[in-house]
Amino acid sequence: MFNLTGKKAVVTGGSIGIGRGYATALAMAGADVAIVNRTEEIGKKTAEELQNKYGIRSFCIACDVTVPEQVEKMMSEAVERLGGLDISVNNAGIALLGADENVPPEDWRKVMDVNVSGMFYCCQAAGKVFIRQGRGGKIINTASMSARIMNCNASYNASKGAVVQLTRMLAAEWGRFNINVNCLSPSYILTPMHASSPLKLRERIRELTPLGYVERPEDLYGPLIFLASDASNYVTGTDLLVDGGHTLNSWLVPLKRELPPRVTPEEEVVQLKHDLDLLGIPYDENGINEELHPNMAEAFKAMFS
Repeated sequence: MFNLTGKKAVVTGGSIGIGRGYATALAMAGADVAIVNRTEEIGKKTAEELQNKYGIRSFCIACDVTVPEQVEKMMSEAVERLGGLDISVNNAGIALLGADENVPPEDWRKVMDVNVSGMFYCCQAAGKVFIRQGRGGKIINTASMSARIMNCNASYNASKGAVVQLTRMLAAEWGRFNINVNCLSPSYILTPMHASSPLKLRERIRELTPLGYVERPEDLYGPLIFLASDASNYVTGTDLLVDGGHTLNSWLVPLKRELPPRVTPEEEVVQLKHDLDLLGIPYDENGINEELHPNMAEAFKAMFS
C-alpha cells in the first residue's frame, strides 16, 4: 500500500532541507525523483546521493518557479526523462522576516510570487500532465502551521494560508480526474533556514511542544509517503498538520514531561548538519552559524534577551 516502486515524482525545492527530506522519503519508498531547484549544483549532489544510496533514478532540473514558462519547460523535461509522472511535491518557498510596518513592497511581492504564484504554476503544470495521462495522480503542497497561528509576519503567514485554500480549491476541481491534492503543514523545522537560530529558541520550542523536540525533515517522511501512496486514495483537500502538537499548546508555562522525548537534541540536527556540509557552510557543534542569516540571529537574540 505504501510501496512507490516504479512511481515517478517531482520535488521542487528538493536539494536541501524539507525538500531533500521529501526526495529522500520518496526514494526510500522506491520512486524515481526529479529534483527541482533554482540552481543545479546542490541538486545534482542530492540526486547522486539518492541514486547511490537507494538505487533509484534521480536528477536535477534548474527552474525558477515564479516564471510560468520555466515551470512548463521543467515539467515537460521531468516527464520526458522520468517516463511519466505520478507524484508532484511542490515545496519551493521563502520567508523574509521583518516587522510588518516596515516590510517593503518588494519583499511582500517576492514572498507571494514564490509561495503562492509559484505554487500555483507548479500545481497547474502537474495537473495538466495528470489530466493528459488519464490515470490521476498525487499533488502534495508544503503549507505551514503558520497558516493557523500568528508566529512569523504577514507575508509568510498569509502566503501559507493561501496555500491551504489553493490546495482545497484544486482538490475540489480536479477530483473528477482522480487527482488528489493535499498539503503538509510542518512546525519549526531544523533546516539551513534555522541555522542561525540560537539554542534558546530550540529550548523554548521543546518546552512548548507536547512531543518535546524540534521537528526534523525526517519527521515528514511518513506523512509524505502516506499522501503520495495508494494509502491516501480517498484523501483530498486535506491540510495534514505535522507539528508535534505545538499548535495545541495555549499555556504560558512550559509543558511537563513524564518520559524523555523520542528524539534527543543531538539527533535533531543530523540532517541540518548534512545540508550545511552540502552547502559548504561551517557551523558549531549545535549546527549554528549566526552569519548565515544574521537578521534572524539578531531578532531571536533580542526576543530572548
